[in-house]
Amino acid sequence: MPGTNVCWCDSGKPADQCCEAIMSGRTPAPTAEALMRSRYSAFATANAAWLRDSWHPDTRPVDTSVDASVRWIGLKIAATSDGGADDETGTVEFIARCKRGGRAHRMHEISRFSRVNGRWVYVDGDVD
Repeated sequence: MPGTNVCWCDSGKPADQCCEAIMSGRTPAPTAEALMRSRYSAFATANAAWLRDSWHPDTRPVDTSVDASVRWIGLKIAATSDGGADDETGTVEFIARCKRGGRAHRMHEISRFSRVNGRWVYVDGDVD
């Protein structure tokens, strides 16, 4: 039944009203945080096409494939700066948890976002 699956990004919202709507192109990401959450969901669902499409064209790598051996299991937003509906740039600090080879890992990143043609895109990030 549509709307019953909780979104992968841990927002608590139904996936079809959260990241799924953004990844499918039905709804543009209204904020840098929303785009970041959709990118986490793209990793969780192996949606390499969304990772490519949501990456800034000047910093996008040639290969945006997803490592299928990694299972993403949780996301926590630690902080945001700018990145709102009226901003042109923003940062999102997050901690993503995953399992690889049966071992738990954490990824701590401060990601930078900007708008290209009015649309939020991921520029780059500093991984701790």
